[in-house]
Amino acid sequence: MAHPDLEAEQAYIDHAYDCLEASRRAAVGLRRLIERGPGGTHQNRWDSEVVDDVIRNRLAQLHLGDVALCFGRIDRAEGDSFHIGRIAVSDEHQEPVVVDWRAPVAEPFYRATGREPMGLERRRHFATKGRELLDIEDEHFGTGEAHDEIVGKGSLIAALEQSRTGYLGDIVATIQAEQDEIIRDELGGVVVVQGGPGTGKTVVALHRAAYLLYTHRFPLEGQGVLVVGPNRVFLRYIERVLPSLGEAGVELVTLADLVTEPVADVTDTPVAAAVKGDARMATVLARAVRDRQRPLRRDLVVPYGATWLRLTVPESERLVRAARRRARTHNAGRRIVEQQLWEALASQVRQPVSPDELRDHLRATDEVRAALEWMWPVLSPADLLRDLFGSPALVRSAARRALDEREQAALHRDRGGSRDDVTWTLSDVPLLDEARALLGPRVRYRTGKPFDEGDEIRTYGHIVVDEAQDLTPMQLRMLARRSLNGSMTVVGDVAQATGPAAPDAWDDVLAHLPDRKPARRRELTIGYRTPAQVMELAARVLTVAAPDLTPPRSVREGDAAPRIERVDPGELVRRVAEVVRDELRAVGGGRVAVIASESQSAELDEHLAAVGLAHGVASRTGLDADVTLLPVRLAKGLELDSVVVVEPARIVAEEPQGMRSLYVALTRATRRLAVVHADELPEPLREPAQAGATS
Repeated sequence: MAHPDLEAEQAYIDHAYDCLEASRRAAVGLRRLIERGPGGTHQNRWDSEVVDDVIRNRLAQLHLGDVALCFGRIDRAEGDSFHIGRIAVSDEHQEPVVVDWRAPVAEPFYRATGREPMGLERRRHFATKGRELLDIEDEHFGTGEAHDEIVGKGSLIAALEQSRTGYLGDIVATIQAEQDEIIRDELGGVVVVQGGPGTGKTVVALHRAAYLLYTHRFPLEGQGVLVVGPNRVFLRYIERVLPSLGEAGVELVTLADLVTEPVADVTDTPVAAAVKGDARMATVLARAVRDRQRPLRRDLVVPYGATWLRLTVPESERLVRAARRRARTHNAGRRIVEQQLWEALASQVRQPVSPDELRDHLRATDEVRAALEWMWPVLSPADLLRDLFGSPALVRSAARRALDEREQAALHRDRGGSRDDVTWTLSDVPLLDEARALLGPRVRYRTGKPFDEGDEIRTYGHIVVDEAQDLTPMQLRMLARRSLNGSMTVVGDVAQATGPAAPDAWDDVLAHLPDRKPARRRELTIGYRTPAQVMELAARVLTVAAPDLTPPRSVREGDAAPRIERVDPGELVRRVAEVVRDELRAVGGGRVAVIASESQSAELDEHLAAVGLAHGVASRTGLDADVTLLPVRLAKGLELDSVVVVEPARIVAEEPQGMRSLYVALTRATRRLAVVHADELPEPLREPAQAGATS
């Protein structure tokens, strides 16, 4: 039976869309009004560009596409009511028609409970498809009836059970109280969010970015907001969330995007990766820079007219010590060394000559250039690391008492023909950045301007870091360096830590982040994505992977119990293809992922094609295909309707944190899970399968 207010609420929603369209037309009209030809003063043109930027941003906010404008309503005990939606909409009299979900008045829509109604008499949730209102779910307060801890449970479950699209959707209509508390936390300091699989930590972090931009438009819009994800597959997966919330100006990056050097998607040996991520590398690089600040080995002697000018070795030591005291960064010290050199040489000329005149006369001579390059070379990060890693002697000098011989040897690699020939790895990224901070911009002597704008490290007013539990100390230092004032939102799950420096607790992560304010720790405890049957199986792995952690509580059951099948080795690929086809039929238009170890993914790509199973590969196609082959290292943070995990034992054997990687693989499904294996299962999965499963 239809809700009695369905027709009236549909009429209100139609009115809201009419007002939205009127606002859009008004913005377009303003843009046309300020359009100018090539004439006018420079100030007029600049003013016009500023206004045009504002209008374009407003038009972007007003473009909703297929997403719903209005998703609920609150009726307060005082008698007034507000419709809550994605953006604020007003009528022609500037009276509010829809209130932005981030506005303070909208907070009770997400936070009110039977015990603490926050002044509400009724909360109403809309089930919509675009502009069409399909159903209404009401919650009444002050009646003595019990309230579920889940807000708008019917709407939430309906949203969770929709088929995946290959892109993460926003949760603005179904934000839960524990999520909203984090989203609306104050700006400033580091907020750490621990959340198990499916608790919504990624969307919470993104909605928090949107909330902070709304609440603190000035200064954040000028300072910038940065979102850092673990890989490009993940960034592609989340790229539509913030635009759907009206915030299109946030930067989404991987760590490799933050350096100017070209980085290949290759990995170091496990030992080299562990060493390069260790905090001790900060000391090693600082010493490596200092080792390039050296007194002369022999006196510099240069002809000048009828005389000879000399800089002795002791004098060069004095120059280097002075530059070390005065320069904030290495490359800034080069100007100090040069100026002192010309002053020292000019003092030896009988007829008065200025240091600048002497510089113009002598700086191109081979002897002077060689002396300056020896004492204090201008370096780029690539120069420093290429020279360092290519010389065992330089590594020994820089790493003395910091790294042992085995660790030092792991850093060595051939220099190659030039710095442009070097293949920088993902583990090199934070080292390049550390070097950039130590070296500073390469500055032109005469103008004081940098050689390359890429030498500057940009800072941001707020930084969101996802899957932070996998970041090494050096990677964390890289992010801390970009924080303008220490304001960060850091989310992850220690149980899913699979990196080379997997932390035991969040204290290990916080030790390398800004500490201007005490960190605020939050935890998400309710699992929305992962069905209870799947979580029950994954929890058995968690007891081995991270025995001190508790899995999240699932709010719903899945379509079926996890399916576990053992096959003969020769039948593995054929059976995987059959199971995938079964899953495609079961999820009816949803997305299926095949998750395997890195090495087996390469094998499956070829073999699945040979047996006629059309599929995409995550690194090339994201999650666009109905079936995606997904190496376990790229699976974190993603969600699919159905997941087929292949050979869990190989995942455990090949990954640095094998059990934790298996836990990640098992918890990507929103509806169904299957496990296909020929090798013996890891012990946590060997217990009798759940009802309906086979083995």
